[in-house]
Amino acid sequence: MRIVIPARYASSRLPGKPLLLLAGKPMLQHVYEKACASQAREVVVATDDELIAKAADGFGARVCMTRTDHSSGTMRIAEVIDVMGWSDDEIIVNLQGDEPLMPVSLLNQVARDMEHHQYADTATLAAHLEHPQQLFDPNVVKVVLDRKGYALYFSRAPVPWKRDELAWGKEISAEVSRGYLRHIGLYAYRAAFIKEYVGWPEAPIEAQESLEQLRTLWHGKRIHVSLAAEIPPAGVDTPEDVTRIEQLLLQQSG
Repeated sequence: MRIVIPARYASSRLPGKPLLLLAGKPMLQHVYEKACASQAREVVVATDDELIAKAADGFGARVCMTRTDHSSGTMRIAEVIDVMGWSDDEIIVNLQGDEPLMPVSLLNQVARDMEHHQYADTATLAAHLEHPQQLFDPNVVKVVLDRKGYALYFSRAPVPWKRDELAWGKEISAEVSRGYLRHIGLYAYRAAFIKEYVGWPEAPIEAQESLEQLRTLWHGKRIHVSLAAEIPPAGVDTPEDVTRIEQLLLQQSG
């Protein structure tokens, strides 16, 4: 497998997010080091920003400069595949640049799942909800699976809707919420699929939910979802997250 880390400077809530210092290192460096500790034979940082490229080069990362007009990390990865000349059957893991605490075991797991499921176009991971309040949190994406572990649907809403357990005014128990799965945004796919994916227009359900993985389901492709071997901490989206993640990193290094 190869790991690509899409990293962009622009962020509505945290401009320059990949370069934020966490425990003395840019966040992107923490992500890169996690990737290098995996079984990947190559790790590439994909960016359109010179500041990010310079920082990545400073800690020894291989950098691929990409166009500025990409609307998603997947689009950026498609350009990397083309520039690098990777073969169609190469397994690519998409590791977001704001996941400095992503367990190395999950990088290996998602790549292994992609390799072992020949009928899957994408592999990703999920975990049981940990708290009832996550059920109605739109930032916690829920996923519904079929009996073989393939995704039926992803949503920011509580799906499936358990009519009796979620009746209006009824307190939701931890047992009920654990029956739901939250999506972990780590993907693996073969290079040939990414090339096909970026040629499709945005799907209506993708636009409505603001979830790009729904484009895959809309076009009749299959996403295999495994339960994560470890539960990763949330990534960095807010200033509060920066403090929380830094404390966890210091604990790990101490």
